[in-house]
Amino acid sequence: MELEVVLATVLLIALTFYALLGGADFGAGVWHLLARGPTRRAQHQLIGEAIGPIWEANHVWLILIVTILFTAFPRAYVHISTTLHIPLTILVIGIVLRGSAFAFRHYDIKDDDIHLRWDQLFAISSLISPLLLGIIIGAITAGHFPVNAGNFFDGYISPWLQLFPLSMGLLTLLLFLYLAATYLILESRDLTLQKIFRKRAITAALLAGLLEEVVLYLGRSGAPRLWGELTTSLWGGLIQLGVGSLTVAAIILLVTQRYWWARTCAILQVTLTIWTWGLAQFPYLMPPDLTVFNTSAPGITLQFIAGALLVGTLFLFPSLFYLLRIFKGSTLFGYKRPNGKESL
Repeated sequence: MELEVVLATVLLIALTFYALLGGADFGAGVWHLLARGPTRRAQHQLIGEAIGPIWEANHVWLILIVTILFTAFPRAYVHISTTLHIPLTILVIGIVLRGSAFAFRHYDIKDDDIHLRWDQLFAISSLISPLLLGIIIGAITAGHFPVNAGNFFDGYISPWLQLFPLSMGLLTLLLFLYLAATYLILESRDLTLQKIFRKRAITAALLAGLLEEVVLYLGRSGAPRLWGELTTSLWGGLIQLGVGSLTVAAIILLVTQRYWWARTCAILQVTLTIWTWGLAQFPYLMPPDLTVFNTSAPGITLQFIAGALLVGTLFLFPSLFYLLRIFKGSTLFGYKRPNGKESL
């Protein structure tokens, strides 16, 4: 297998992990914004305890994506970072503000006006960032990047301010909300909170499943390659059937309160959705012209990148496993601390 394909696969793997881990953190932040009723404070506490120990580590996947794209596929990086510099800049600002607000709200006085402002900034940033991430992916999928734009709007706003990219942004937000709700059910031992997030998970699953079909239909004109691959090929039909089946299975498992299996179905559904997009795009990084082959760096550079990734993997995955085992032992591994209490 060519190194270009290997590195493109690593990009897709990193994007998958970022969605499953970092994306769920964004979704939890939006649920923080939408918390209402007498359990509002308990919901906030649950969300803070759930994402607090690991949210910084989850961004390693985003850093990996940017690094690989910059070094291994520099031509594609230039086009994406130039044409989409407005949503990319807002996305980065949102991620920074979200992280800062989350840290400050943790160490600030808990019951003053400033703490409320940090709460609001954290929640609003959690809402905006996944929308922009999906819009950027949608614009890249559509590939309508003007070569010689006549004005600023056509060159830097029109490529992402269209119906298909906007629908991709909304779908990304719903998938993150879906993941977050299914994760938070298992984070809590409070039956009332479990019931609240079960209802939210079911609602998000239904909306995401419906919107996936809408996005596919909009791709008929907005992203013709995606539409063609998923509607005219056998594998495209089978994958759509698989995604739909996982959605139905997850909802049934949520209704019957088999939460561990419901979370597994949600993870598989989101993973399959991302890989469906990646396979439909291949070999293009930006259709209709830029592929993983004609945008790649020289061979010697790709070899150094592959070697660095191999060495880094030996440190990254054991470290992440250790982190998750310590702070998420009860929900992921059924691990209990020596004192008999389950780890958070």
